[in-house]
Amino acid sequence: MEFQKNLLEYISQSLMATDETISVVESVTSGCLQLAFSQMPNASMFYKGGLTAYTLQEKVRLLNVDAHEAEECDCVSENIAETMALNAAKLFQSDWSIATTGYCTPIRNSSYKIFAFFSFSYKGEIVLTKKLELHPKTQALNAQLYYTEFILGCFKSEISQQLILSK
Repeated sequence: MEFQKNLLEYISQSLMATDETISVVESVTSGCLQLAFSQMPNASMFYKGGLTAYTLQEKVRLLNVDAHEAEECDCVSENIAETMALNAAKLFQSDWSIATTGYCTPIRNSSYKIFAFFSFSYKGEIVLTKKLELHPKTQALNAQLYYTEFILGCFKSEISQQLILSK
């Protein structure tokens, strides 16, 4: 699995330049984002770690997701992604965090659609949450890789925006 080298380098350099840290909590991407961050130059200087919480029980236990809300939406919603992001940042004590939740295969709970939510938190606040939708015939691994690349691209944009605002 290979990620865009210039994207990884940009994120790495930006986090080091601002002396900020990041953590990741994943469901639908199942470790792909963690893999990408681990491949960044000097990752140990800013990447605090990650967690893959795939089941409802683990999201409730580890990330303080509301069990009733999670049951109602099969753990896939904008609010679940935001809760995961905020609690990942607390768990890892990081400036930034990224959370993903969704579907990489069409199942009954997803109305046979493939989609995901991702959320970024920065210094205890949600700064971006989006929904990604893919064609229902997309292969699972391709969906996970697409989500990962798209999220990394959005994160690059978010870091750029914060760098501009901080000047």
